Amino acid sequence: MRILQVIPILNPDVLWAGPHRVVYDISRSLARKGHNVTVVTSDVLNVRTRIKINSGNDFDGFDIVRVKNFSTILSRTSGLIITPELNEFLSKHAQDFDLIHIHEYYTYQNTVVRRFSKRYAIPYILQAHGSLRKNDKIFRKWFYDAIFGYGILRDASKVIALSRVEAEQYRRMGVPEEKIAIIPNGIDLSEYAELPPKGAFRKKFNIPEERKIVLYLGRIHKIKGIDFLIKAYAYLVNEMNLKDAVSVIAGPDDGYLSEAKALAHTLGVSDSAMFVGPLYGRNKIEAYVDSDVVVLPSRYETFPMVVLEAYACGKPVIASNVGGLKELIIDGETGLLFKAGNFKQMAEKMVYLLNDSDKAVEISRKGRILVEEKYSIVKVADIIEGLYSEVAL
Repeated sequence: MRILQVIPILNPDVLWAGPHRVVYDISRSLARKGHNVTVVTSDVLNVRTRIKINSGNDFDGFDIVRVKNFSTILSRTSGLIITPELNEFLSKHAQDFDLIHIHEYYTYQNTVVRRFSKRYAIPYILQAHGSLRKNDKIFRKWFYDAIFGYGILRDASKVIALSRVEAEQYRRMGVPEEKIAIIPNGIDLSEYAELPPKGAFRKKFNIPEERKIVLYLGRIHKIKGIDFLIKAYAYLVNEMNLKDAVSVIAGPDDGYLSEAKALAHTLGVSDSAMFVGPLYGRNKIEAYVDSDVVVLPSRYETFPMVVLEAYACGKPVIASNVGGLKELIIDGETGLLFKAGNFKQMAEKMVYLLNDSDKAVEISRKGRILVEEKYSIVKVADIIEGLYSEVAL
């Protein structure tokens, strides 16, 4: 098949968001299966930085075509990536593809794809990646739905939900049951076949071997519950008297870093609550390897890749019981869940696993088995390939 993937941002060297990782892994896997895959994206590295246009370069068997972002200022203020050159690309090349797979929901690119899909009768699939959830305070999302969104959902041949929670969000927006395919994210387990030796991450950040590491890895955004983590860690240190643990918070700043650091200072844990910035590739895996427990204190999640990565590295996970986390983590088996926002309960779960190494090892082992059985990128790519074949008929 000739497959076009469309996503606002993609840089294979810095996959700083879940959808970026998914698009890269799926494109690579489908290319290895013999399909002709092209990804169209912008020249944006993140909302503040451009990268050099290098259209047509081969990345692990698939092509990436970049079109210019119209306004850096608009991208910074609203997160919206405007790429008028996408119109020109699709005008010339839309008929070269059997189908189009669009990623994320509130995007300019989706409005363009819908128009050319109708013009040339090219089917498209939408994968929202958890972005359907609306915040009542963000008027532009409601405006987008009314002007573009419902039409994009209506005209999609299929939509992909990552979990039952997201499938229900599609239903509430009027998508009929027969159009919804529940397909989880997958992870390339070959990248975790040979893990780096322990100690590399500790050495880089001067963390003593006797200190236990509580690791958070993800965007530094309020929705991720960073404040709950800092409160839990402060409670763990100051009230539960666990002095041999260090909290490592790794990820790119998404508007909450200064506030998170201020909270750590206020609660008296700024010396041992470490903000180490974003980690990618081997550096990220080294952090997992040296960690004792991985935490996701989020206010909302659909399907975080961090859980799969932690499973693949054989690390126990503690997470809030929200959204897709309740489906991805088997409480007491592959991880521990706590009531979202209850930082004291979170701290108790952390102490339990940090002090009970046998239970931590058992949970880690079951997590690794689960990711191998259900979430390998090879198995997920097979399912997506079947969906593509159905749509492209």
